[in-house]
Amino acid sequence: MARVTVEDCVLRVPNRFELVMLASRRARAISSGEALQVDRDNDKNPVVALREIAADKVELDDLRSLLVRGLQKQVEVDEPEEDNMALLMAGKEWGEAVPAEQIDDAEGMEVFDSGEEGGLETDAAKE
Repeated sequence: MARVTVEDCVLRVPNRFELVMLASRRARAISSGEALQVDRDNDKNPVVALREIAADKVELDDLRSLLVRGLQKQVEVDEPEEDNMALLMAGKEWGEAVPAEQIDDAEGMEVFDSGEEGGLETDAAKE
């Protein structure tokens, strides 16, 4: 059944790699609860997806756009333009002015030197 279905699908989607991607996307959609466009006939979701593609029951352009959107890794997020840790530590909003005394005065915070006195000890320094 599946071999005949693939041969029928290749007429609509000539690239077999694209066919696999589209059918897998549709099979996942069926698994998540979308309505079937053809009778199941005791077939598993990938075979049902191939049968839907072969029977021209699903819109291939919509399926392609959903596939591309699902494969995109970059998520556009509005981030602040500058990473100003002093503003974050002072509890101020981005863009508000903070007095210099408040930035220099770090009450309740530990400050670590990078190695001179009072810094982190290494194994060589312990010996």
